[in-house]
Amino acid sequence: MEQFYAIAIFLFVLFLLLGSGVWVGLSLLGVAFVGMELFTVRPAGDAMITTIWRSASSWSLTALPMFIWMGEILFRTRLSEDMFKGLSPWMAKLPGGLLHTNIVGCTVFAAVSGSSAATLTTVGKMSIPELRRRDYPERLVIGTLAGAATLGLMIPPSLTLIVYGVTINESITKLFIAGIVPGLVLSLLFMGYIVVLSKVSKTYRPKPEPEMTFGERVRNSRFLVPVILLIFLVIGSMYLGFATATEAAAFGVIGSLILAAAQRSLTWESFTQSLLGATRTSAMIALILSGAAFLSLSMGFTGLPRALAEWIATLHLSRFELLMALLVFYIVIGCFLDGISSVVLTIAVVEPMIRQAGIDIIWFGIFIVVVIEMAQITPPIGFNLFVLQGMTGHEMNYIARAALPMFAIMVVMVFILIAFPDLATWLPENMRQRP
Repeated sequence: MEQFYAIAIFLFVLFLLLGSGVWVGLSLLGVAFVGMELFTVRPAGDAMITTIWRSASSWSLTALPMFIWMGEILFRTRLSEDMFKGLSPWMAKLPGGLLHTNIVGCTVFAAVSGSSAATLTTVGKMSIPELRRRDYPERLVIGTLAGAATLGLMIPPSLTLIVYGVTINESITKLFIAGIVPGLVLSLLFMGYIVVLSKVSKTYRPKPEPEMTFGERVRNSRFLVPVILLIFLVIGSMYLGFATATEAAAFGVIGSLILAAAQRSLTWESFTQSLLGATRTSAMIALILSGAAFLSLSMGFTGLPRALAEWIATLHLSRFELLMALLVFYIVIGCFLDGISSVVLTIAVVEPMIRQAGIDIIWFGIFIVVVIEMAQITPPIGFNLFVLQGMTGHEMNYIARAALPMFAIMVVMVFILIAFPDLATWLPENMRQRP
């Protein structure tokens, strides 16, 4: 009964603070503070200071602001224009045409930016006008872009995987490598959807692209060389064991600065704007992580996570049934919280359940990212929907309906992951370890 009251108090204070418009990080700190005062004799202020310092002093967390800065730098370059020039000659020959540039462009940029919003904005600012000019169906242009941009959460470097790894104390490098194959499989599912729809839809009649010789297509591919080299520098250095995630992030920042300088888009103004943008985003995430760490400590004193894990065990759910329950759970809370907040708010309670069920921690990280990707395109708080609304001027309902098929494809991806767990675990199990 005492734990029931604890749950009720935690939820009441949390929703009261969030509903009042208080920042997520401060709301978590407030809930934890109330819990410490009500359920423990330990001084709440002392516990809060110690916990925040410990959570903020993680060396693994250093990768977070570095990868954010890399994405901010690249956002201010001509990368989207170059990607479109390099990809369009090859994509035009595929069934579905240039609409594939949304998928492939997001996949490529996701490999150098850990942010879904940055991926969406960078690719969308070039692809939307070009696809509109060629009379591609507006709903497909918006829907495929909304779905494909979520690949920024899975394909390394992923900010969500960094937060998950720090929160659950797991190797960020292994989590990054685990996201590569599922991310590519999901992008292929998106492309398959375009191929099928282009064949069956009677309204899919874009303007044909001018013919290009093979040599001309190869020459246009030179625009992709810098970003591909940057991808190999960041991901390859981790997989081959030459660098940790933090060191790879530093390589990525240096590489992105060189790329921006080579494109002559690196000015003092763009440099300072990228630095300030990275600082703001990093500070926001750090505040959320600090609040989550303090909340985990507070709930630990009440025995709430352990009690919930034991209660779940009494239900005798199979592994599949537990995953389905968590799928619905995360979809629901994803309608109201962003991805990072969803992870840090729930992982203290969810971790004992998945460990008790014998679910691989690395695999579960990829599972949870796919589910959080769905939350990026579900109203009312789907962040990608807001970004697209600002870029296109369409109503939120229109954008949400356009993104619905991509949501369904992500659900299919969840079942593929469950059926073939090696998609997420084979690469990290066979990667080179740093000596």
